[in-house]
Amino acid sequence: MSGVWREVSGRRWVGYSVAALGVGVVTAVLKQFGGHINPTTVALALLLLVLFVATLWGSRPAVLASVVGLVCFNYFYLPPVGALTIADPENWVALTVFLVVALTAGQLSARVRRRAEEAEEGRREIERLYSELRDAFERASRAEALRQSERLKSALLDAVTHDIRTPLTSIKASVTTLLDEARGGGSDGHAFTLDAESRRDMLDVINEESDRLARFVEGLIELARIEAGEMQLRRGWGAIDEIIANVLARAEKLTAGHVVKVETDADLPVVRVDPRAVAEVVYTLVDNAAKYSPEGTAILINVRRGEGASVEISVEDEGPGVPAELRARVFDKFFRATHEGDTGPKPSGTGMGLAIAHGIVEAHGGHIWIEDGARGAGARFVFTLPIGDDDESLESGV
Repeated sequence: MSGVWREVSGRRWVGYSVAALGVGVVTAVLKQFGGHINPTTVALALLLLVLFVATLWGSRPAVLASVVGLVCFNYFYLPPVGALTIADPENWVALTVFLVVALTAGQLSARVRRRAEEAEEGRREIERLYSELRDAFERASRAEALRQSERLKSALLDAVTHDIRTPLTSIKASVTTLLDEARGGGSDGHAFTLDAESRRDMLDVINEESDRLARFVEGLIELARIEAGEMQLRRGWGAIDEIIANVLARAEKLTAGHVVKVETDADLPVVRVDPRAVAEVVYTLVDNAAKYSPEGTAILINVRRGEGASVEISVEDEGPGVPAELRARVFDKFFRATHEGDTGPKPSGTGMGLAIAHGIVEAHGGHIWIEDGARGAGARFVFTLPIGDDDESLESGV
């Protein structure tokens, strides 16, 4: 604060010095012209100096310039010249007008200068506030990105905890039991013998849980490829009803407790898609319908012409459905839609199937969404696929 005060005081003293010296210089220069310069010209020159001082150094130095200019104007140019007395009353009027005009012009010029300084200060303040606001938005964006990253890490940790530790625990327990039998006793020293059926059950557990781990890892790799834009689609012309027939044959065990119905339009065109990838989408939706709907209920698969050059495929179940507020999140990684108050066991799965299905459909240039079931119950998963173009290459990367 003291530094600012010293700077202001220094500028003001410079203004005072310039005001006094300036009036002296202007008077001396004009005096060189002798009788060729009339009092009006002198008054205008001194007024110009007052305006100059007011503009650069403010009102106080301008007042000093006005007073000194008044004295010099009276002493050197108003009769009797060389004296501070004034004989003619008209000269009093001229002198008074000069002082008033000089002071007024100086004040106005100083006020304009202050307004300009205030405007500049306001502009700097606005720039500072804008910069602070931009920094705040950047910090908020970084904080939100960190929060989303933490949520993703938490979801991934939950998935790893359940979907990797559980099968590993089963595999470890089965292998330990088989090794203890082969060594002739467990850690407690008691020998035991497994019959052939028990050994086969242990090996089945190891085989099934290993497959489960493999599917989990494959799902992670597939998601990583989709998010990196490195998923390779091998497109070829084929019939959707054949793809669905192959999927239902593969999902026969999953749908054993359900009634599966397939409805297709008679004039369905062939489509140019990656059959393996589209089959994975349909299989995921059928698997999802079987998990989330009671045994004995129906699963309806419908295929028809969509809007424009597309085919629309839907898989509908008679389960509890998906709440409207959760439908956009169902296709997120590791997300499982649950209803408030659910206390039963959660369906098995990694929470990656629908995310992968979404990526495959989008990679084909289609869309996938969720609707209410036709009878007001259950969920209806719908996705579209473009029919394709003869000019497209047989192999495309997405």
